[in-house]
Amino acid sequence: MGRTSTRLPSFCLNRVTTRVRIRSPAIESRPLSPRASKVSSVDDELAAEGATKEMEHGRRILIVVDRSSEAKAALHWALSHSVQSNDTVVLVEVTKPSKHGERNQRERHPKGYALLHDMKRICQARKPEVQVELSLVPGEERGPAIVGEASKRGVVLLVMGQRKRSVTWRWVMMWAGSKPGGDAVDYCIRNATCMALAVRRKSRRGGGYLITTKRHRDFWLLA
Repeated sequence: MGRTSTRLPSFCLNRVTTRVRIRSPAIESRPLSPRASKVSSVDDELAAEGATKEMEHGRRILIVVDRSSEAKAALHWALSHSVQSNDTVVLVEVTKPSKHGERNQRERHPKGYALLHDMKRICQARKPEVQVELSLVPGEERGPAIVGEASKRGVVLLVMGQRKRSVTWRWVMMWAGSKPGGDAVDYCIRNATCMALAVRRKSRRGGGYLITTKRHRDFWLLA
């Protein structure tokens, strides 16, 4: 009996070249399980997005940072699963706008810049060959500010950390996701022109990650 070669799905955007699969003759093949089909669907969604927008000298990936453990987990996930040596990482933190204009942003928000530089050091330790850009973005609403910066920077992937929420809270935020006053993560996923995804650890003890995109919510990735 021949064997059918299968592609192992992943959540990485780094495999964006054309895939060619050669199958040996098979007398009988088993259909993919619902879970395997869903994994393949998610992988194809991410790969297609990267393939259509990949730049000649690497991609630009925006990662939203703050002082939460969720944001740090999202950064580590992106560095280990998506960022490649020729990519550029754009670290973004959103802060309240200054009444005195952008020139005083650094003076008025020293902690924000300190955090960005701390996250940059993590990137350089994990991926020393990757270019890192820092951006402290003023904005009354986090969602629109992040989406605007992603569009301005021409990124192909937007990565955010996400906290665990109750089912009721999720339904309320899903309804308000397209509005500026709703949850920032849901707003970005629904309104970003690039591929946007939210990442959180399944548990503090490990067990992989839960990934949310526009088409998939809390998809479990064991990695």
